[in-house]
Amino acid sequence: MLVLTSLIALSLPTWAASTTITLSVPTMDCPVCPITVKNALSKVAGVEAVTVNFDKREATVTFDNVKTNVETLTRATHDAGYPSSAAGGKR
Repeated sequence: MLVLTSLIALSLPTWAASTTITLSVPTMDCPVCPITVKNALSKVAGVEAVTVNFDKREATVTFDNVKTNVETLTRATHDAGYPSSAAGGKR
């Protein structure tokens, strides 16, 4: 019985958790920049929502932490020409 329970537990899918993080994007310097940043982040698999604040030079991203991670998100903005870093803690 213990073996059967263990096998069932191991075969269950890993449950994803939505994570929200704010990225600092200091190189956004024109009103079009947020559009480019939002498009780059939205194309990352697992991203659920993106809000970009030009005045604060930040992007807030909600994502499935099983499908993607902060490193992939910052790589996406970097590849679009806007290096970013985690501005604060995860929520």
